[in-house]
Amino acid sequence: MVATSLSVLLLGTVLAAFVVIGVRAGREVPRADLDDFTVARGSQGPLTLGLSFLASGLGAWILFAPPELGAILGIGPVIGYAVAAAGPFLVFAFVGPRLRRIVPSGQGLSEFLRVRFGRSASRLVTAVSLLYMGVFVAAELVAIGGLVELLGGIPRQLTVVAVVAATLTYTTYGGLRASLRTDRWQSWLVIVLLTVAAVAAVVGVDGPVASVRDSGLLGIDRVGLKSAATLILAVTAANLFHHGYWQRVWSARDDRALRQGALVGAAVTIPLMLIAGGLGVLSASVGLAEVPALSIFVLAAELPGVVVAVVLVLGIALVASSVDTLENGLAALLVSERPSLRLGHARLLTVAVMLPALAVGLVATSVLQLFLIADLLAAVLLLPALLGLWRRTTTTAVWSGIVAGAVGALGAGLLAAGSLEGAVARVTFPDAVPTLAPFAGALLASGLVTFLVSLGGRPTVELSELDARVRERVPAAGPPSGA
Repeated sequence: MVATSLSVLLLGTVLAAFVVIGVRAGREVPRADLDDFTVARGSQGPLTLGLSFLASGLGAWILFAPPELGAILGIGPVIGYAVAAAGPFLVFAFVGPRLRRIVPSGQGLSEFLRVRFGRSASRLVTAVSLLYMGVFVAAELVAIGGLVELLGGIPRQLTVVAVVAATLTYTTYGGLRASLRTDRWQSWLVIVLLTVAAVAAVVGVDGPVASVRDSGLLGIDRVGLKSAATLILAVTAANLFHHGYWQRVWSARDDRALRQGALVGAAVTIPLMLIAGGLGVLSASVGLAEVPALSIFVLAAELPGVVVAVVLVLGIALVASSVDTLENGLAALLVSERPSLRLGHARLLTVAVMLPALAVGLVATSVLQLFLIADLLAAVLLLPALLGLWRRTTTTAVWSGIVAGAVGALGAGLLAAGSLEGAVARVTFPDAVPTLAPFAGALLASGLVTFLVSLGGRPTVELSELDARVRERVPAAGPPSGA
């Protein structure tokens, strides 16, 4: 544990540095308008995008969840989690350029679905996105509050308020550009500090290689494979409803920059996730994982105090990188629903959308059940939404697919559990444990029904007409360069 006075100094210094970086980024565009605040259209190259995808996706949760999986189930689920964390970026690398070409004046999936299938479809996707992103930011605040209290003795409420105040300071001022700029610094900080922590742990533990080899946690069994598959489906589906990622699709300088940036984000995410999960395996192997979720911190406590300080700073950087993206993404998502709003309204929304998450972060100790419910709703909606990129998909097919996805999730849970009560438990996750059947059922049923109903229908919208509809809603929007 680090002395409380040093913890306060580290917390204040790191957050103040990010505030300075973010505010400076906002000052570089003195006449920024609403479109620049929410999209920074056509302005970012591949490296900046790659680091931003990385920083936005990783949060303080990687110091808890991957190590916990590694300590309990071994390396198999950790590999699945790493692939799951990178999965959305791979989808953006291939789906993003096509969506940019169809609606170059757009800014997100919900807006595309509004002009493609109507207001109801857009509102449903917006609601799921708000739920997922709201739970995500609340979970990050819960995690960082507990982490700093555990390692530094600072009351969790003080940490939560400090993080929200600091990130809001620069996101309300500089918008997406501020988030992109801080992401770059936060990414390098996370890469360096996590690597340092891992090396220190391996060097500081007696016989690490032999301990891990003899632990039995390097094998991959059926339970591990099911856990890995569940994580890949759940995390990939949910993150495609993260509006912060979609903002970056249109902030890319061109399609090539987007594709390369997404691939960079995926390529760096995987090893960092493996390192975090591997530390959980190491901790369990040497008998330091009595509480698996805290395994990485117990391991750090056995090392010199400077390592604990490194982990503390790492956690602060991780949570700031994800929270600022979520703040701006939540506000931009609401702006896309009401394009008549002005820049001042967007700044007020950035603060307003954080109030519920702040309230939850101050009192909650876990939000994992809500996370899993949001993940499952995203799995129901994912394929019908993405099939909107196919010209033959109809509105009737999309709604049929959504209903089929909900039935498929419950039906798969019924088959797996053998009773209606068990099926309801499978889709509501009362024990906060993810199970494969509902996610697989939701994806298979929704995708298959949307496809089959589309084959029997007649398209009512030409994809080439959609960008004009976007411009009618947002007259000031312009296509990104290179699109």
